[in-house]
Amino acid sequence: MIRPELRAALTRWREVLVGAAVAAAGLWWMQRAGSGFFQVLAGAVALVGAALSWIGYRRLRFAGGAEGPGIVQVVEGQISYFGPYQGGFIALRDLDELHLVDHGRSWMLVPAGDVPVTIPVDATGAAALFDAFASLPGIDMHALVRARDAASPRAAQLLWTHPRRARTHRALT
Repeated sequence: MIRPELRAALTRWREVLVGAAVAAAGLWWMQRAGSGFFQVLAGAVALVGAALSWIGYRRLRFAGGAEGPGIVQVVEGQISYFGPYQGGFIALRDLDELHLVDHGRSWMLVPAGDVPVTIPVDATGAAALFDAFASLPGIDMHALVRARDAASPRAAQLLWTHPRRARTHRALT
C-alpha cells in the first residue's frame, strides 16, 4: 500500500511525471533507433513528453491547495462557483475582465454588465480555471502564472481585458 501523503503528492504531480516518463521513453527510443525515420519519430515523442511535463508544471504552479471554501466547476464554457456565503455563474464568452484580488487569494471575474464573481484561488476544483482562462482571447498565461506565484502580490491587479472592451475604451478616449 502507498501512504496517503505519498499518494497525494503523486496525484498532484502526475501530469509532470507522465510527461517526464514520455520524454524519457522518447529519448531512450531515439538512442536505440539508429538513424532515419524512427529516430525522428522518437525525437518527436521526447518533445511531446517535455511539452506535457512543462504544461503540467504550469498547471501545478497555478493550482491552489484545494483547502479553500467552495467548489468550482467549469462545464462547456461556463464557470460555476458554489461558495458557503456567495456563489455565481459566468459564461467565458461574457467575461470582460479578470482580476487577482485580495493579495492574490481570490480571482474576480467581471462579466459585461453583471455582478462580478469572486472565487478563492484554493477552492476545490479551482485548478480547472487554468484551462478556462487559457481559452480567453489574447490572455498572457505567463503573466497570469507570475501574478499567482508572486511572493507578495498586490492588493488587486487586472490580468486580462476582453479585446472588444479594450477597443471600445480606446475609441472613447
